[in-house]
Amino acid sequence: MRLLHTSDWHVGRTFHGTDLLAEQASVLAHLADLVVDEAVDVVLVSGDIYDRAVPSAEAVRVATDALAALRAAGATLVITSGNHDSAARLGAFADFAAAGGLHLRTSVARLADPVLLADRHGPVAVYGIPYLEPDPARHALGAPDARGHTGVLTEAMRRIRADLADQPRGTRSVVLAHAFVTGGTPSDSERTISVGGVEQVPGSVFDGVDYVALGHLHGPQRLADHLRYAGSPLAYSFAEAVHRKSVWLVDLDDTGLADVRRHELPVPRRLATVSGALANLLTSPEHDDLADCYLSVTLTDRVRPVDAMRRLRERFPHTVHLDWQPEGGTPTVLRYAEAVRGRSDAEIAASFLADCRGAAPNRREEALLAAALTAAGKADPEQDRELR
Repeated sequence: MRLLHTSDWHVGRTFHGTDLLAEQASVLAHLADLVVDEAVDVVLVSGDIYDRAVPSAEAVRVATDALAALRAAGATLVITSGNHDSAARLGAFADFAAAGGLHLRTSVARLADPVLLADRHGPVAVYGIPYLEPDPARHALGAPDARGHTGVLTEAMRRIRADLADQPRGTRSVVLAHAFVTGGTPSDSERTISVGGVEQVPGSVFDGVDYVALGHLHGPQRLADHLRYAGSPLAYSFAEAVHRKSVWLVDLDDTGLADVRRHELPVPRRLATVSGALANLLTSPEHDDLADCYLSVTLTDRVRPVDAMRRLRERFPHTVHLDWQPEGGTPTVLRYAEAVRGRSDAEIAASFLADCRGAAPNRREEALLAAALTAAGKADPEQDRELR
């Protein structure tokens, strides 16, 4: 039996305010092609189908189209809910969906109820553990002494092993789980699931099964041969620009886990970072290859350029993030009381402008500040006369 392990689709997520639905639809359509090309039997999605508990209608359409394409390609689907999903919404009509080959495991009560499949070697039991919020989960599991993520996942796996022991001899096993397992490397785009400062669980919690398809961390990684994260299909932070987004192709034979292969996913739009003076960024031919990237720009001009984002987008239309770190600058951090002590309102306003822009206001700007303070009833009359 061949399985495709994927996770953390986060359909509906934006990237620095930019809609990603088209990119998400493109990558998910590639998964359906992969199912055909690699003769995949089962697609596993280990949580976070959506980016929010109440997804938009457009996000639901993209996810539904992707699931329908995977099913039409010939795969059975097994999906669990993640910490971004609403388990109740995602699991609605689960029994009806199962009749069409879509198996949703979003309920604590059903985590030891396997999806039973079979190949020429015999049965395969696929268990789905939805994301377990520790406090409500320990009550739902009837395990009041289970503490934190380790406690509730330990109880969940105890139940799964007990069910597996009742399955026919030689039954192979797969578990989907959405958790932060010790040894995994996080990125900037995961939402923390810590409780009391402790969110990691040891990999040994999952001992005793043939393959564990993990979700939650967005970088693809191998913790052990049988214990892996697929990661997200797209990069959701600039820190993930170095990730090689991928999925795992998992083969089971008559003895259990036979082989795991990595398949890299296409990148609809690259992420890139660049720094420099605005004039150089706008004219230098060395930056031509960045025109089609989602771009994070750090400006190094000594004085903050005016209208920089609009000007950058004329050359780099997909610029989504802008920072300013003046070259050779040595920013001084002052407490508010220290910054305003002994200064008039006009001096404070001029200092604020200088701090924000990196250059003191000119005479015309000083006059505008004085006029604004006069209108607000805050002017220093003597200074106001001098400026005028």
